[in-house]
Amino acid sequence: MTLKLVIGNKNYSSWSMRPWLAMRANAIAFEEVFIPLYTDDSSDKARILSFTQSGKVPALVDGDVTIWDSLSIIEYLSERFPEKKLWPEDRASRAHARSVSAEMHSGFLPLRNECGMNLHRPVGAIALSADARANVARIEQIWRECRERYGRFGPFLFGAFGAADAMFAPVVHRFRTYAIELEPEALAYMDTMMGLPAFDEWTKAGLAETLRIERFEAI
Repeated sequence: MTLKLVIGNKNYSSWSMRPWLAMRANAIAFEEVFIPLYTDDSSDKARILSFTQSGKVPALVDGDVTIWDSLSIIEYLSERFPEKKLWPEDRASRAHARSVSAEMHSGFLPLRNECGMNLHRPVGAIALSADARANVARIEQIWRECRERYGRFGPFLFGAFGAADAMFAPVVHRFRTYAIELEPEALAYMDTMMGLPAFDEWTKAGLAETLRIERFEAI
């Protein structure tokens, strides 16, 4: 039975991007179910609720199993497709990857709030709060430490592309869109991510969307 991944607008939905990228970049077949977010059409909300009572995307449907929340979906995929090695095989490295992924999942709220994901937004810097700048510095630290430890295994955070890269993928767009000044190591990692075919596919699809969510256009 084909997996179904329910996602929102590719231009805006950072949460949807994460499991989508994890699946596409690792050749995990799935049917994409797109439901536009924050519309006035009550049927869109009803469609989301027909897949998950959380009322939010993304959601993964695997037969009679439904998983919601991006990190939970990635964890499920790692168990469903162990051969894809979404997490590092080494226990210590796997714990490191899960820790930074969970930190991304639950933290960095100032950066999220001040630099919303919007692929259509013209590239340009904005004034960031001290808290948002601290978020940027912490992400740079995470990326730098991962590349120092695991760079010999490949160009991504833990060598090969995996779950941690998928979790940080929307940050790459945020850093690019808001022209945030970064250290050379972070810029090099961004280049690696943007060169990933699946990342490019998502980006082009997001740029091709014409639906606008006005609350996200004010940033």
